[in-house]
Amino acid sequence: MLEARIIPVTAFQQNCSLVWDTETRLAAVIDPGGDLDRILAVADEAAVSLDKIMLTHGHLDHAAATADLAELRKLPIIGPQREDAFWIDAMAAAARQWGFPPARCFTPDRWLEDGDRVELGSLRFEVRHCPGHTPGHIIFFEPQSRLAFVGDLLFAGSIGRTDFPRGDHETLIRSIREKLFPLGDDVRFVPGHGPMSTFGQERLSNPYVADHLCRS
Repeated sequence: MLEARIIPVTAFQQNCSLVWDTETRLAAVIDPGGDLDRILAVADEAAVSLDKIMLTHGHLDHAAATADLAELRKLPIIGPQREDAFWIDAMAAAARQWGFPPARCFTPDRWLEDGDRVELGSLRFEVRHCPGHTPGHIIFFEPQSRLAFVGDLLFAGSIGRTDFPRGDHETLIRSIREKLFPLGDDVRFVPGHGPMSTFGQERLSNPYVADHLCRS
């Protein structure tokens, strides 16, 4: 069974997630954007064994602590999709620009593609490539728990920005409508920032992607 704890990190209050398999206690950190001491303290408190890092996309607030965590705990870096390599390559410069602590570039051990799966103990996370916010943005969906980790694609009552390099509003809307919502109204999701919601709630009331706004 999947257990998860949300750990807001950095001045951007990005939702880093610690997820683990209750059978094996193997754990992954999704989107370690910073505040590494806080992330490790939660992992130690949960008495889990860190197994990998999983990234939804290459933006600084989601990935700035990745290289340090990978080196410290000897963890493989899984994701995002390779079209986000240019964001990862610019990590150090972005940290200086946004006033973050120094951050290092890295190369993921495994780039992910639409339809891939990521194993964590007995858990199987399904991968969906969902560009729009960034070109290599992905989401992780764990079907048994009906829980998705969607990065900056979709928020409770909002959607991701598309004004960054290689962002695209129409592509983002299409990713949400065609890749997320078909997973089911009951699916809960952890966004990159802010509170959780369900796809059903966003189909009903989200002012950008609700069903009544998107009917052709």
